[in-house]
Amino acid sequence: MQEIASAPSLETIRAGLRKRRLRDWRESGVGSLLLVCALVSVLTTIGVIAVLSVETFSFFREVSVADFLFGTRWTPLLEPRSFGVLPLLGGTLLIVAGSSLVAIPLGLGSALYLSEYSSARTRNLLKPILEVLAGIPTVVYGYFALTFVTPILQRVLPQTQVFNAASGTIVVGIMILPMVASLCDDAFRAVPSTLRHGGYALGATRREVSLQVVLPSALSGVLASFILAASRAIGETMAVTLAAGATPNLTLNPLESIQTMTAYIVQVSLGDTPQGTIEYKTIFAVGSLLFLITLAMNLLGHRILRRFQEVYE
Repeated sequence: MQEIASAPSLETIRAGLRKRRLRDWRESGVGSLLLVCALVSVLTTIGVIAVLSVETFSFFREVSVADFLFGTRWTPLLEPRSFGVLPLLGGTLLIVAGSSLVAIPLGLGSALYLSEYSSARTRNLLKPILEVLAGIPTVVYGYFALTFVTPILQRVLPQTQVFNAASGTIVVGIMILPMVASLCDDAFRAVPSTLRHGGYALGATRREVSLQVVLPSALSGVLASFILAASRAIGETMAVTLAAGATPNLTLNPLESIQTMTAYIVQVSLGDTPQGTIEYKTIFAVGSLLFLITLAMNLLGHRILRRFQEVYE
């Protein structure tokens, strides 16, 4: 005789409803917490932009935009005062260009080796060691440049000054090298193995597969890593402050002392400049320019990713 299952009791139904209601509250709480985290990030960004905008507009009431952007002399703390930001911008771009020449070839070569040539054991050994470079404090890089790199440059090139752009570019290049290598390696490993096997099936060598199949297929990630590394170099402060000096010098000679935008912000933010003065407002004007440059590079990176991104089925 077929047994008929007894219907659940009222207490069982109520207990199930309470558990479901508690689970819904937990899910709602987690969603609200994540929303708060997102709003904190958004509000922080809005607050930074608002502070920069207010102080920058106040600065440009006293200094014309043309004099600021196209002036070739930067002496806001000395008489006669001049507010041409080109020496700071030139010093920053010199550091970025030089460090990219160091980091991009070495990082790209390291990534190709780790992804295409090394064994799993070698990769697991070398990649963590390479990424240790990213954990070294930037002030240590600055002293390393001042006490090790600069003396070597002075022995090779006696005209090298104690504070010079070349030393700064070398240590900043070493500092951003792990970022280039790690991001490029991830991009290479995301390329499907079928593309590699197809190249080998056609008789291509490992070098040809690496440079003519894998590298073009991972182009979007490679270019994004270059842009992110350059953005990191633009915002670097302590290493270039200690290595390159604090001389706002508009020059292309890497053996001379220069000053970057971040180094100037550090110099004026030490507390000796009275709040509300034109000298104080220069911090925000330079910071706004730095923010716009970094934002433009990030937008360029997203545009490149959309333009060159490969989609594999």
